[in-house]
Amino acid sequence: MPQIPLHYVDLRTFCYATEDDKRVEAALRRFLPEEFEIERVESEGHYGDRILVLSARVENADDVRHVLAQLTDLETFDRLLAELDDRVTDNCELFLRLDKQAAFGGDVRLGEGITFRAKVEAYPAKKPQAVENAETVLEELAGDAAKE
Repeated sequence: MPQIPLHYVDLRTFCYATEDDKRVEAALRRFLPEEFEIERVESEGHYGDRILVLSARVENADDVRHVLAQLTDLETFDRLLAELDDRVTDNCELFLRLDKQAAFGGDVRLGEGITFRAKVEAYPAKKPQAVENAETVLEELAGDAAKE
């Protein structure tokens, strides 16, 4: 099992008044380990409409591994690897946007709806090292998934 060079992964999505919160929660759970706690915070939109913010912070190494392993299901996984330099910030954070509708259907696609943010370990804490660490762990997890 590869070491996971991430401090944490944050997943967040919004559930608007026109959406079923159970379905939106199911979409977010597509990426989380079973029975993982999801924080629910009610907010209000500009016109007074209800917005439910669903979020989860994954910090345990096995749980982080589970979340990252879900990304290996991306049809565009090679594209993700190629774009890592653009997706990792100078603060060593990896950002992705995932398709909420596809996640509800059990698929993993880049798109709109679910924000994925991960803090990548890097010593020294510089972007090139963070990109290298993220690439290494994603490739190792993809290799593990191919063996299964």
